[in-house]
Amino acid sequence: MRKPVHGMIAGASVATALILTVAVAAAQAPAPQFDLTKVTDHVYSFRSGIARAMVVVTSDGVIVTDPINSVAAKNMMGEIRKVTDQPVKFVIYSHNHWDHVAGAKIFKDQGAKIIQHALAAQRTRPHPDVVPADETFSDDTHVVTLGDQTIELIYVGPSHGAGMIVMRVPKERVLNIVDICTPQRIGFRAALILSPPRKRRALRKVEALDFDRIVPGHGPASAPKAEVTAIREYLEDLSRAVSAAKEKTGNEFAFAEITELVKADLRPKYGQWGEFDNWMMMNVDRILLEQRLGY
Repeated sequence: MRKPVHGMIAGASVATALILTVAVAAAQAPAPQFDLTKVTDHVYSFRSGIARAMVVVTSDGVIVTDPINSVAAKNMMGEIRKVTDQPVKFVIYSHNHWDHVAGAKIFKDQGAKIIQHALAAQRTRPHPDVVPADETFSDDTHVVTLGDQTIELIYVGPSHGAGMIVMRVPKERVLNIVDICTPQRIGFRAALILSPPRKRRALRKVEALDFDRIVPGHGPASAPKAEVTAIREYLEDLSRAVSAAKEKTGNEFAFAEITELVKADLRPKYGQWGEFDNWMMMNVDRILLEQRLGY
């Protein structure tokens, strides 16, 4: 009887090893680079690596924002086809930066109209993967209606890129906001480079709008409106902390010391945010520039 028991134990050990091997392999497998997450009944968040765009499915076609790049746009089209066979009729660019507005050719070839704020269109430099807008607008608000959905394109002023807009879907109470608000993460220097005061004003303008959730250009598929306020408060707290650190050191050029003081000041409230330690030096540097030169 011992032989079969030994055989059973050996078999069980092999099976266990195989299960563990499969589990480890699954854990180590890279996450999919592209996916589509449902936010409301008619709004989806498309992800391509670290970038996101919004997809709105209406009764008469689909509206997408920021195609990101040609590879992302191809995969976005594939993900859209999993939820609807409606054609994409509008593509909306959030601003003028290539890393968000490239790749619209796949939609343009199917007859989609591309819309962009006039200031963004003027400042979008030529790029082989960027399709110029078919329609531009210069008002603070422009309305796009398709089927049973309306999207408001709202200019928030100079903040990150030229002609920066947010895209609000009133019926779904969702707003697409790109680059000026990444939930639970401090900004990369490029996100602050234009003007921190202007970015704060833009965020206040967004806060005044009526919506419940955001689809950010980076970060989670969606987040509560409160995350917009949190980013604005972070920028205000950052400016205050830099001023206090300068006063404590008595030397506005004591960069390393100021950065460490700012980290200590802000860590209780923001220490769990993404890139807090890695990017704080860049954030401090930009605020010092603002406080030294006035922009």
